[in-house]
Amino acid sequence: MTTGVRLIRSDQLTQQVDYAYAAVVDAPVRSVWVAGACPLDMDGKTVAAGDYAGQAHQVMKNLVTALEGAGASLTDVVKTTVYVASGNRPDLVAAWQVYREYMKEHDVPSTLLGVTVLGYDDQLVEVEAVAVISGISD
Repeated sequence: MTTGVRLIRSDQLTQQVDYAYAAVVDAPVRSVWVAGACPLDMDGKTVAAGDYAGQAHQVMKNLVTALEGAGASLTDVVKTTVYVASGNRPDLVAAWQVYREYMKEHDVPSTLLGVTVLGYDDQLVEVEAVAVISGISD
């Protein structure tokens, strides 16, 4: 199945960013809203305590699994928000670099935020996503 996501870049905005400024999806589509993917293992325990990159890997694996459960993939994602529990830019960058490894060339609009705290013990990273699947027939 081909994705219905078209990423928009503007030549009137800087090209020195590794994400698109907007995404467009033409109807009909099925929308998928993914709860924030957390760095939890199958037992519900936070993995890689203290390791931003390690947690980002688990978060992205969990995001892929959640999307697959809805019949979607990372290339169907139209928007993400990456939350990092830190006020230090290098920590945000560490999580972002892992996120980019998974997203590859599909550089959807995304917001990267440093936040005070996340919901689980020792949690440092969370990613939420919105995806659309085109050409869905029930």
